[in-house]
Amino acid sequence: MTDKNYDEFLETTGAVRHFVEAINEQLLDSGCRREIKTAKSGFTVSYLSQDTKKTVATFVCRKSGVKIRILPQRLNEYVEFLDTLPAKMKKEIAKASACKRLANPNDCNPKCAMGYEFIMDKEHYQKCRYMAFMLSITEESIPYIRKFLQLDGAASKPPL
Repeated sequence: MTDKNYDEFLETTGAVRHFVEAINEQLLDSGCRREIKTAKSGFTVSYLSQDTKKTVATFVCRKSGVKIRILPQRLNEYVEFLDTLPAKMKKEIAKASACKRLANPNDCNPKCAMGYEFIMDKEHYQKCRYMAFMLSITEESIPYIRKFLQLDGAASKPPL
C-alpha cells in the first residue's frame, strides 16, 4: 500500500528508510490504519489500532531527522524491557517533558490524555505521553524500537 504522500515522506527518511518501510509494513499487516499529515516541520505518519482506534506509533520529521513516537497501551506489562534499552535511548526518555497532569491534574488541558508513570533503572518517572517515547531512529535503536512495538502488540499480530 503506497500513496503519493507516503512516497514523499519516504524521500525524507534518508538512511533509515529501510527501517521505516519495515515498521510501516508490520503495523499495516497487524491491522493498523495509516494517516499521513503535513506539518510545518515535515510529515507525520501515524498508525492507529483498528481495535482501540488509538494511535500506536507516529513517525515525526524533525530537523535532526526522523523520530518515532511510541504510545504504548500496556506499558506496565513490560516495564522490565525499559531497563534493557541502550544508554542513549534511556537518556532520551529521561530528558522528555514531565507530565503536568500526573503532577497536578489542573495544570494541563483537561482533554489531554494522562502521561506515563513508570520505573526505569530503579528511578521513578512521570512523563508526557507525547514526548516520553519519542525516540531517534539509529542503527543501535532499531532492534529496540521493533521489540517495543512487538511487546505492545502493535506489530506482532498476524496479517488480517
